[in-house]
Amino acid sequence: MANPTATFDTSLGSFTAEIFLDKMPITSKNFLDLAKSGFYDGLHFHRIIKNFMIQFGCPNSKDPNSPKAGTGGPPHGTIQDEHREDAKFSNEPGTLAMANTGRPNSGGSQFFINTVHNSYLDWFTPGPSKHPVFGKITAGMDIVKLCDMTPTTKPADRPVTPVRVNKITVNGY
Repeated sequence: MANPTATFDTSLGSFTAEIFLDKMPITSKNFLDLAKSGFYDGLHFHRIIKNFMIQFGCPNSKDPNSPKAGTGGPPHGTIQDEHREDAKFSNEPGTLAMANTGRPNSGGSQFFINTVHNSYLDWFTPGPSKHPVFGKITAGMDIVKLCDMTPTTKPADRPVTPVRVNKITVNGY
C-alpha cells in the first residue's frame, strides 16, 4: 500500500508531500491526524531562513504578526522522538522534519521543510540537533522555493509578506 500524501494549498500555490507512514508511524500519524482535523488550516509559515528551511505548524501563527508565533504546539502535547534504524532519512532538500525544542520528546505540531541539505540536523549524526524526517515533497518544489525566497524580518526570520497555508488535504489515510 502506498504512503499517504498531503497537499498544501498556500497563498503562493500548492505543493504535495509523501508522508512516510510506513517507516515513521508515530511522527507521520501525528502530522496526518492534525492535518485531517483542520489544525493546520489558516496557519502561516512563521520562520523562513533563506537557503536553510521554512518552518510551519505553530497554532499561534494564525495571526502572522503575533509575538507568540513559533512558540505553540498541538492540543495533545508532544510526541515521542522517532529514531528508527530502518528510517535513516537525511534532511535533504524538500524533506519534512519534526521541529523540537532541543530536548528529547519535545516535537509536536511544528515541522520544517528543508530547502538545502542539512545533514547536521539528522538524528543519526553526532551533535545536539535531532530532527527526524517524516516526508518529502513530490510535486510543487518550485512553490517551496518561492517560499524560501520570501523576504523576512530580522532577527525573527518572519516573512514580510505572510505566507498562509489555506488548507492541507490528505489522501490515502
